Amino acid sequence: MPELLTPDLCIIGAGSGGLSVAAAAAAMGVAVVLIEKGEMGGDCLNTGCVPSKALIAAAHAAHVMRGAGRFGIMTGEPRVDFAKVRSHVQSVIAQIAPNDSQARFEAMNVRVIRAAARFTGRNQCEAGGITIKARRFVVATGSSPVVPPILGIDLVRALTSDSIFDLASLPPRLVIIGAGPIGIELAQAFRRLGSEVTILDSGAALAQEDPELAEPALVRLAREGVVLRPSVAILRIEPRGTGVRVVLAGQRLEESIDGSHLLIATGRAPNVENLGLDLAGVAFDKTGIKVGRNLRSTNKRIYAVGDVAGGLQLTHLANYQAGLVLRATLFRLRVQQQPQLVPRVTYSDPEIAGIGLSEAQARLQHRHIRILRWPFAENDRACTERDTSGLIKVITARNGQILGAGITGAGAGDMIGLWVLAISKAMKISDIAALVLPYPTRGEISRRVAITSYAASLRSPWLGRTLRFLRWFG
Repeated sequence: MPELLTPDLCIIGAGSGGLSVAAAAAAMGVAVVLIEKGEMGGDCLNTGCVPSKALIAAAHAAHVMRGAGRFGIMTGEPRVDFAKVRSHVQSVIAQIAPNDSQARFEAMNVRVIRAAARFTGRNQCEAGGITIKARRFVVATGSSPVVPPILGIDLVRALTSDSIFDLASLPPRLVIIGAGPIGIELAQAFRRLGSEVTILDSGAALAQEDPELAEPALVRLAREGVVLRPSVAILRIEPRGTGVRVVLAGQRLEESIDGSHLLIATGRAPNVENLGLDLAGVAFDKTGIKVGRNLRSTNKRIYAVGDVAGGLQLTHLANYQAGLVLRATLFRLRVQQQPQLVPRVTYSDPEIAGIGLSEAQARLQHRHIRILRWPFAENDRACTERDTSGLIKVITARNGQILGAGITGAGAGDMIGLWVLAISKAMKISDIAALVLPYPTRGEISRRVAITSYAASLRSPWLGRTLRFLRWFG
């Protein structure tokens, strides 16, 4: 007779969001079943955040060696052993993997089932021959790379962010389709490791970013030798010897770009197929499971977190949503996610980080806004390290309320945390201006940009008259 489990909580997907829900619920003594058909840790650990940042770190080391001459340190062109680079990436994954392992969660008394899950009704699912009837379900199945229907793409080996880290040798000539964050990050990393890299996109590069904040990163990319081709039309892809040829539409004649490898970085689609969501009464489409701001689906017993819930595809967003779902499912509290409180980072060099409204969004939502800027070139720490590319840009309302902030520069992803706090706590720009921050640090740019909010007041005739009046008193 098939085994029947009746836990309080059943989680489908052991990526960042699912693991966060499982760990917290188990810590509170809740009966939890966790189902995962692939690798524990999901995309973030195995094919996403962790391996990509490990590769970027190796590439940065090579870049630092090339630029050491400006400090009087003579090194020359580094010799890249790609097998050892790959070993470095895999060792980082192995170092972090125990935190996400089946053994760790079973030690927390979580029942882990390594099989594909499928709903068989509104309050039950099946996985590996086991039936699970739970009080609440959380779907956290993540997303997968999208391969666009380009003519001939099925005739070549098209790499994705899921398979690029399986390469045994450095690609001599890498062609990337997609100039979003994934394409840009990997393009710069492989270029710094020694590949020739061309990026193609039908639209603008880093189109989701404020153009003013994206520009320093794109300029750096071009300076390092990455060929960036935005706004192109790809006609077809052809196999060519051991490599590929991408054929573009030209004004009169077709144009060909040859490469040894092809990477598709055109985005990711939520994993909603083969889950039996229709049998569970859960509405979904190609953008993901339809959820309200409380992350509950059209079936009140079923919630969704992470990439499968639509919206931004960010690990920290999945973790944030996991916390909300725990409050809703275990404590029956009313919750509402607030996407404006979730920061975003593109891990190029310089990094691009943002929180809240962009300038374009703020102009649509508010009649009067103020734009404050401060360049890294005016930051003493950036000058000492000869890395002055970038700026901070802050958008405020007329009353000083902080609507959004963006930073492009070295360490931007670490510096955006202050602005996440400021927006989440409804602080005003004057609160940031009043901070005492250590010198010399890049973090000082946050205070310096805040101080510029007083510029108009300092030029006020009223201020001059007040100061002249006060002189009468000595």
